[in-house]
Amino acid sequence: MEGSISCKFCCTAGAGRCVPAAGADSRAGGSLALMTAAAFRHRTRVRWAECDLQGVAFYPHYLAWFDLAMTELWRAGGLPYGEMIEGGADMVVAEAGIRYRASARFDEEIDLVATVRRLGSTSITTWLRVERAEDGTLLAEGELRHVCVDPRRMEKREIPERVRAALAPFSAEAERVA
Repeated sequence: MEGSISCKFCCTAGAGRCVPAAGADSRAGGSLALMTAAAFRHRTRVRWAECDLQGVAFYPHYLAWFDLAMTELWRAGGLPYGEMIEGGADMVVAEAGIRYRASARFDEEIDLVATVRRLGSTSITTWLRVERAEDGTLLAEGELRHVCVDPRRMEKREIPERVRAALAPFSAEAERVA
């Protein structure tokens, strides 16, 4: 990817998804184009326990933030993770990739931005970004691929319809089909 991309979206109250902010350019290319129609955003703050002695976020915490974004995305879709498991489906990470762009620092607010890139028959691929809330600076971006499994047998299974419905509002595929 060339240069830094800053997202120009804001959450709509209670809708659980983001819409273009005034003046946002929907013609933008690259990752921003993927994130525009269905991006989910969750704000958090960098805690001291996530930092080294210089107050810089230690690199593995970005993957923990990706996990937090996924948990909140499912909740915003109306299917909290615990309910998904009780319903006979679980998601396990099969692949994780991340590219670091800039450092997050202690006590900064960060936005975790996610969109479902692919909703397959047994797996889900999600594009994630960590942005500095103050100025939209891209701190990290990456992708997670989850595989749906039966939580009792830990065997791969089809993604249940209720899980698909919960993720559809955040899916770039749903926007292309509609």
